[in-house]
Amino acid sequence: MNRWPSLRRSLGIVLVFILGLTVTSAPIRHYAAFPNELRLFQGQAKHLDYVMPVHAQGTLNSDVAVVNGKEAASFPVNLNKPLSIDPKHSGVAELRLKLFGRIPFKTVKLQVVPDLRVVPGGQTIGVKVKAAGIMVVGHHLVQTGPNRRLSPGEEAKLKLGDLIVAINGKPLNDVTKVASLAEESGRSGTPLQLDVRRGKQQFTTSLTPAFDQEDRAWRLGLYIRDSAAGVGTLTFYAPDQGVYGALGHVITDMDTQTPIVVGSGQILQSNVLSISKSQSGEPGEKRATIVKEGKTLGNVERNTPFGIFGKMDQLPDHAMHSKPIPVAFAEEVKEGPAEILTVVNGQKVEKFNIQIVHVSKQTSPATKGMVIRITDPKLLERTGGIVQGMSGSPIIQNGKLIGAVTHVFVNDPTSGYGCFIEWMLQDAGIMLQPVQQTSKAI
Repeated sequence: MNRWPSLRRSLGIVLVFILGLTVTSAPIRHYAAFPNELRLFQGQAKHLDYVMPVHAQGTLNSDVAVVNGKEAASFPVNLNKPLSIDPKHSGVAELRLKLFGRIPFKTVKLQVVPDLRVVPGGQTIGVKVKAAGIMVVGHHLVQTGPNRRLSPGEEAKLKLGDLIVAINGKPLNDVTKVASLAEESGRSGTPLQLDVRRGKQQFTTSLTPAFDQEDRAWRLGLYIRDSAAGVGTLTFYAPDQGVYGALGHVITDMDTQTPIVVGSGQILQSNVLSISKSQSGEPGEKRATIVKEGKTLGNVERNTPFGIFGKMDQLPDHAMHSKPIPVAFAEEVKEGPAEILTVVNGQKVEKFNIQIVHVSKQTSPATKGMVIRITDPKLLERTGGIVQGMSGSPIIQNGKLIGAVTHVFVNDPTSGYGCFIEWMLQDAGIMLQPVQQTSKAI
């Protein structure tokens, strides 16, 4: 009887079992988790603890960073103990680890950037923005005869979301001036020349106003708007740069849902009067008002997918933190407990517990960086979870500002999305985009 097939089968099972144990063993898993690239802030030490029974020889440019306090260009490393990397100066360097000083074991690319600290916000703010033109938010049919209705704006190929930046060559962002221009054009029979911005494109079109026999006035056949206002939350103030970031998401026009191109704007001191609690299928909101004769806190210069940004001269009142705290890179954010700062009554900023339940791996700016869940009983009792007006509330984890609340889940208002603070800091112009490093397998 031939026993070789049976023996080979048994041997194969044993080898697969051993291979499985090897792959899932702690040292192998820790080696796989050991980073190939690290970004660090100057002066903020990074600790790596991967517990691998490995002794190696390390090399690193000590002008950029040092390992375990060793200033030498070459040094012994025991990976069975925690590894401390202390970034000294801005720059890029490689930490090379070799077994017996000869066999390559691991190479870690280090990018050290200048230290950056900001003051977390949490204050409720009133936001007023003036568009960089006249926003088209709808078409209107003009009664030009007994049985004839038309929209000159639609015939001029204007679409919802278009931004009229100039009329007859003159910049315009005030709707109150449009009526007189329409009447002048209608009476003279000379079409209006409109410079229009549609997304990233800009074009010119002619529009001939029509006389409305019901209103006895010349009309463009458009619904237009030049400004927007609302309530949100301040995310951070950067005193060294004199700038701020807020909201965590773009401001869009309520009718067209297109981003508003900001011409000017301001953020003002605001006071929360009451809270409409969130329920499943119906997000709540902060009912707030701008403080009477409240001072302007800053201007609005940019409206991006990650919020609004502009200049701010000083730390607003009612801040929970008076001094700047460190910020985190996107890859530092971990699932687990964290805190948010926000206002639920008056102007007092309070701290509430949350849980980060999911973190997306993002190497370039993208919204929805993390999923958060409100766990603080006090906040759940008072708001039902995340409410409108809470967007921009800073998220803090392990003493670092890591992001901002952005959206609520309609069917589960206890949960929502947050964005990484790194992307907001880039849009504020105070953090450079990371150096794109490429590597290849050999």
